[in-house]
Order: sequence, then structure tokens, then C-alpha cells
Amino acid sequence: MTFFSSLSNAATVYPCLNYVYYVAFALGLAKLTTVSLSFASLLLDLFVVAKTDFAPYGSKNHTWAIVTGASDGLGKEFAYQLAKKGFNVLLVSRTPSTLQQLSEEIATKYSVKSLFYAMDFSDATALDTNIAGLQKLINDEKLPVSVLINNVGKSHSIPVPFSLTTKDELTDIITINNLATLKFTQAVIPTLDSTVHDSKLSKKSLILTVGSFSGLLPTPMLATYSGSKAFLQNWSVSLAAELKPRNIDVYVVLAYLITSKMSKIRRSSASIPTPKQFVTSTLNNFQKRCGAQERFMTVTPYWSHALMHWAIESTVGVYSSVANKLNYNMHVSIRNRALKKAAKKAKST
Repeated sequence: MTFFSSLSNAATVYPCLNYVYYVAFALGLAKLTTVSLSFASLLLDLFVVAKTDFAPYGSKNHTWAIVTGASDGLGKEFAYQLAKKGFNVLLVSRTPSTLQQLSEEIATKYSVKSLFYAMDFSDATALDTNIAGLQKLINDEKLPVSVLINNVGKSHSIPVPFSLTTKDELTDIITINNLATLKFTQAVIPTLDSTVHDSKLSKKSLILTVGSFSGLLPTPMLATYSGSKAFLQNWSVSLAAELKPRNIDVYVVLAYLITSKMSKIRRSSASIPTPKQFVTSTLNNFQKRCGAQERFMTVTPYWSHALMHWAIESTVGVYSSVANKLNYNMHVSIRNRALKKAAKKAKST
């Protein structure tokens, strides 16, 4: 006797079971419809819906974009691509010589204005002083800022149990990713607001904060970094609701692995884009949810990351024991390989 025959026979004996079957069928159909529509929306976002128009953010009026962590990787690429769209750029990072060289390159290559401001985001004692200096620069130069890219960030040198995380690394991650980012954003918001409502050089302003799959999925062996990025996601979405009435758009951008110094991955692949590929997809897609179909003012812009995000959310879920165990095993393996490599290098020197 088949399973369905058994159900039919049971309903013959107990007619009330028919109502249970109807409810189960209706719920299953509703779930299938919801998942199908979500996947269709994902595909439309990635491959059909038009790219972001930056004119409302003032690109044609050459308003200013501030990029933190601008000297390398994603930050450097954000600076290039925003300048290419017509924005003047203010580069913020730690090393003055690197910033000066990049600033001169951008001004020459894209025929825009470019300034830089050097500050150490890990120095908690100097944060207020450094941010006050940035505000003075903005005010003295009368910069109509309409875009802020919160890109600066720090992760662990290698995956590590929380109990073995050094105090310096723990403090730096929280200071850079959270405290400095929040204070920096708070200082820039009045200028973003003024550009829209006073100078009227843009219809809207924009805050983009670079998040991570480590904040989306609790990530054992990167516990401090994972927590810092989860904090940023909730903060960003909360801030989005507060600033929306002021015509300031706030989005958090979720990324999986990217070739960078932070990830220590040099070779790109279908699932690991270069900074240029990721930033291009971000600037094209940030007004769409892409892989973050269930999340407000959140986007997973790169196509393969979007598919991964959607698949996880639609199956086991980001907080499931399955996802947590897989994440744990992956990062334990990465840690073991890193330790072996370090031991081999130490032995050869």
C-alpha cells in the first residue's frame, strides 16, 4: 500500500482528516508560491531591473562622496567608480602617502576634485579629535557631501576561538567596525542632510555600509568579527527608517568572500569576485534586495552571493544548527591550514 493510499483509506475511516489534508495542501501551496515568487524576484533584481540611477544623489552636480578605508581593496574601487560617475571624492584611511597618491590619480584620471584625510580608525582615544578634524575640513572647504561609503573594517588575522582571541585584535575589531563607523556616520549625517535640503544639489543622500555573510550567518571561529558585522546590519536597517523622512537612503551591503588582503584570497572565481566586480554589482544593484529578499534596506548584490544567500534563507535558515556546524567546520579547516603554513614558514627561516 502506498503512502497516498494509506492517507486516502484513513480519510475514509475518519472523514475529519479531509479537513487536515485541505489545510496541509493549502499551506504547502502557499509556501511553494511564496518561495517561487521570491526566487523570481531575485532573478528579476539580478538580471532584468534597471541599474541604479545616481542623478538623484547629485552625480551630475558633482557632489562629494566620502569613502572610508579608501586606500586599498573595496574602498579604492568605490572611489574609482564613484569618481567615474561624476562624484568628487574625499578619501579617508590611515596612510597619508597612499591617500595622496590615490587622490592625485583619481583627480587626473576622472577630471573630478579629490581630497584626502588621514586618520586611524583603531585609535579609540583619538576618534573624537580625528572626526572633528574631518568635520572642519568639510566645513572649511564647503563640501556638499551626498554619499558616504562605510567600508573601513577589520577581521581576525586567521580564524580563532573566541577564548584565544588577543585583547588587541578584539578591541581593534570592535573599535574599527562599530565604534568608529558609528561616530563617523553620526558626524557626516548633518552634511548629507544639508546637501539635500539646503544646497539642493541632490534630491537624496546615501549611506552604504559594507556588511558580511559573517554577520548574516553566526560564524564560529570568527565570533568577534561576526558579532561586529551583525551589529552593523541591525544598526544600518534601524538608521534607514530614521533617515528615510530626510531623503537619506541607508543600505547595508552583504558580501561573501572577495579577493582582498583581508580574505587573503588572490584568485577570483564564480563565487569569489574581485573588488572591481563586487563594487560594480553593488553600485548597480543596491536599491534592489537581490539575495536579501526577506530583508529591509539590505542587499546581497553580487549574483553568486545572492543565490547563496537566497538558498540558505529559503532552506535551512541562517540561524540553523546545520548552517552553524558547516560554518564551524569550514573555519576550523581554514585555521588548521593557516597554522600549518605558518609553522612551515617558521621552520624554513
